[in-house]
Amino acid sequence: MEDMSAVAASDFDRNYELHLKHLKLKGLQPKTIEAYARAIRRVGDYFDHQIGDLSEADLVDYFNDLRETHSWSSVKLDLYGLKFHYEHVLKKPWVAPGLIKPPRTQRLPDIITVEETVRIFLATQVLSYRVFFFTLYSLGLRLGEGLRLTVADIDGARERVHIRDAKGNKDRLVPLPTATHQLLRRFWQRHRNPVLLFPNRHGGLAGARSARTPLDRGGVQKALRAVVESCGVKKHISPHSLRHAYATHLVEAGVELTEVQDILGHHSILTTVRYTHLTDRSRQHAIDRINALMDRYRLARGTTR
Repeated sequence: MEDMSAVAASDFDRNYELHLKHLKLKGLQPKTIEAYARAIRRVGDYFDHQIGDLSEADLVDYFNDLRETHSWSSVKLDLYGLKFHYEHVLKKPWVAPGLIKPPRTQRLPDIITVEETVRIFLATQVLSYRVFFFTLYSLGLRLGEGLRLTVADIDGARERVHIRDAKGNKDRLVPLPTATHQLLRRFWQRHRNPVLLFPNRHGGLAGARSARTPLDRGGVQKALRAVVESCGVKKHISPHSLRHAYATHLVEAGVELTEVQDILGHHSILTTVRYTHLTDRSRQHAIDRINALMDRYRLARGTTR
């Protein structure tokens, strides 16, 4: 029995490595690769590493148990990861089409007001986090997009920022508010990393110049949670909430919905439409409205500390 388990574990490890190679060859985003890899590890643990001949009944048991402890999002990711494994690694047909159909829900995120964003930024004592939070907000970025920003992505002359490898493997250009440009320039003068706009803090300010990796994703999330709690803001706020806030505030400021769609990189205008209930729309150029909004903040004025 031990020999059988050892053989199964060995086969699983070999197929898992092949799974990782196929994920990378398909050009998937790092977060998707991580999720699909985690799916195989989790299902492997559940079935004692014997996942090559699962029946529909096996899958019903697995996903039913998984749903008891995880969100529908996790269930879907495990499903997609396992289907990928069957198609590309095991070369076998999927045995349970139509097995999972999560309930269709549409929840609007908690939106923070301009006044609440001011409180959050000013309450952030660590300079790198304060500048990073403001940058996420004022450019409308996802967390990963902000972490990947480089010095070369900033085009001050044309008032734009090049966002690379965004969702869907697409690049986009977003407006660069004057306040954000000034703040980033002053922040960069502190660390002077030749590549990264937000180098990691492992070596302190002295080590930031030679750092080769950006701020830690988990550290950013933890820092924002602590700041929000200290501010007494009773909303569920994550780094992605700053992107939602930016979109809402742009719509409130009168920026055309199609402009907001382009800036955020939404594939469909329907994704952007959810912000329209707050707006009083006008046709003035987006960068003028964005600058007017960002000028309400004081982070780029005076000396950074």
